[in-house]
Amino acid sequence: MDKLNIMLVGVGGQGSLLASRILGNVALKMNFDVKVSEVHGMSQRGGSVVTYVKFDKKVYSPLIEKGEADLIVAFEQLEALRWIEFLKDGGKMIVNEQKINPMPVIIGKAKYPENIIDKIKSHYNNTISIDALKIAKECGNIKAVNIVLLGLMAKSTDIRKETWIEAITETVPAKFLDVNVKAFEAGYHS
Repeated sequence: MDKLNIMLVGVGGQGSLLASRILGNVALKMNFDVKVSEVHGMSQRGGSVVTYVKFDKKVYSPLIEKGEADLIVAFEQLEALRWIEFLKDGGKMIVNEQKINPMPVIIGKAKYPENIIDKIKSHYNNTISIDALKIAKECGNIKAVNIVLLGLMAKSTDIRKETWIEAITETVPAKFLDVNVKAFEAGYHS
């Protein structure tokens, strides 16, 4: 692997920032230059959050332009649709099947789009969907959705699983380590 452009997209509170720190730690362990940029859109109110993570021998900017993402990990269906044009030809999309209604849907001004995952898969055949919320719940903590998704993403790379586990161990607080390693393994083996 020479370089990797990854986007983590979701809504505030889903753990994309922790996931980006783990990704950054993985890149450093592999002696890559890494840049991370986080963009919050009213994240504390459930707004859109996107994190760009770039690994390479030398990275000059953390931003990923449209058509440049090797991997997009969507923590929520609508966010997958919102950011899909950033995926490059041949890139991979990983989508959590969870739906989180944005404010216009909550107040009745809009409807949540139907069949999002099917629509994405019909145009991007390298798309995997997973019920990460259900898996996280089975692992003991619904907040581990982000780590389930990282586990599935890790399987898509040629980075050793042990490197990911080391990065999780160094990044996640000790009291949450066991559930997060369990969530990573569950995602990895999905």
